[in-house]
Amino acid sequence: MGTANADYNDGVIAYKNGDYKIAFKEFKAYSEQGDANAQFNLGLMYHNGYGVPKDYKQAADWYRKAAEQGDANAQYNLGLMYQYGEGVLEDDKQAVGWYRKAAEQGLSQAQYNLGLMYRKGKGVLKDYKQAADWYRKAAVQGEANAQTNLGQMYREGEGVLKDYKDALKWYRKAAVQGEANAQYNLGFMYNNGYGVLQDNKEAVRWYRKAAVQGEANAQINLGWMYHNGYGVPKDYKQAADW
Repeated sequence: MGTANADYNDGVIAYKNGDYKIAFKEFKAYSEQGDANAQFNLGLMYHNGYGVPKDYKQAADWYRKAAEQGDANAQYNLGLMYQYGEGVLEDDKQAVGWYRKAAEQGLSQAQYNLGLMYRKGKGVLKDYKQAADWYRKAAVQGEANAQTNLGQMYREGEGVLKDYKDALKWYRKAAVQGEANAQYNLGFMYNNGYGVLQDNKEAVRWYRKAAVQGEANAQINLGWMYHNGYGVPKDYKQAADW
């Protein structure tokens, strides 16, 4: 057992060091013995073309073997492959099924994606309450995209009572993590006085953070602020640039 673990760990070390041929050899051996971690890692290697030609079908096959043993990361990745039709026929219901298995194990990315599927009605009936519930589970774990989307649901009153203060809270949590859409929305809330005292300087500050990341709406709004001198000195050149 000690030697086997050592060999598997050699594969992990080789993978981290970018020596994919050695990693592939070790993971393949343990995958064929039914080791779920090795199966997941082998799926990753096929998925990304590390040490082998990229092969989505092989990736999906190995993810499935690990997923059926309860590996949450494999369940999530298999869900992605069904959602986007990589290595399998595109099937939103299958995607939802695998996301749910991973989400129920507490994997935040799966919880977020499951929330997305409920919000859009993909693979399940559209259900804003379920969407908000799954976003919340991911958001409290620090998943920035889930925090942003939960903020949007509070702002619009989708699946939850409309509450600008709660929207602001979740936007802020995502914004301080650098999530551009949240930064833009936080700027918008300050710009319009939603859930907070209207403050154009704060609006400009958050618009700018999102704008430099390429968020188009933030760039437009930042240009507008310079055009009109809201929160910054009026500056037509800056306005035109943004």
